[in-house]
Amino acid sequence: MHKAILRHPRTVNWKRGRQQTITYLPMKRRNFLTTSLAATAAAALARLPLSAAEKPAGGRGYFELRAYRLKPGGTAAPLDGYLEKALIPALNQRGVKSVGVFTELEVDKKAATSKPLDGSPVWVLIPHASLESFVGASADLNADAAVQAAGAEYLNVPKASPAFDRIDIWLYRAFQGMPQMELPAFSRNRTPARVFEMRDYESHSERAALNKMAMFNSGEIQLMKDLGMSPVMFGQGIAGPNLPHLRYFTSGSDLAAHLAGWAKFGHDPRWKAISGDPQYKDNTSRNTARFLTPRDYSQI
Repeated sequence: MHKAILRHPRTVNWKRGRQQTITYLPMKRRNFLTTSLAATAAAALARLPLSAAEKPAGGRGYFELRAYRLKPGGTAAPLDGYLEKALIPALNQRGVKSVGVFTELEVDKKAATSKPLDGSPVWVLIPHASLESFVGASADLNADAAVQAAGAEYLNVPKASPAFDRIDIWLYRAFQGMPQMELPAFSRNRTPARVFEMRDYESHSERAALNKMAMFNSGEIQLMKDLGMSPVMFGQGIAGPNLPHLRYFTSGSDLAAHLAGWAKFGHDPRWKAISGDPQYKDNTSRNTARFLTPRDYSQI
């Protein structure tokens, strides 16, 4: 016979005439409740989403890109104050680092000179480790009392004189070939003359857009790194205007260095081999390039 420990002793008749005595012992109610509650709490915690700072490292991140389009003849001062003193500090406190703020430049490539572009939007690049981080920044941040106090001039602006015309927002998923933002030393050190170029490549179909992204992942990203073009991010557009498209940033310590990098890229035999590969034919329908200069308070 086999003996099991339960609550009350009893004899059970099994098939083929076998008997087993089962002895039942009492379980304390407190132990049962404690064990059950602990198991329930552990299961609930396992289902909770991770915060931006708790997400596993090494995965593909996300990028939020905002274009604050100002009123013609308006001033960017209230927006600059809000971004510098309210938005960026609040993002940093939530684990979102390296927020970039830029305006556009009008560039003469032959002379390697530039000047501010009249009527430029204010571009804001925000890296996110997770979709939960993006949602929190977009939906809840301006309800924070500290943000409301620091950004009062911008947030409480009268209807007759708004701080902007409209805000466009795009959400991007980082490429597999460069899953996180990468900042060169001149960007981390905030070299005053540093310059960025933002390009977006639109495609005539979703499949063509995926093909263009595969083209970058197959060697184009690495070539840019090898040639010192200092790419900062590559993103697949998943929400926002003018889809399907991808967008990326390259950079230089100054305009001359940046243009020199692109000149080397265009003549490199590796680029000619990639661009001449028939599998990547006709994957782009429109290419838009914008030169950017960072605001004084930009973290990129």
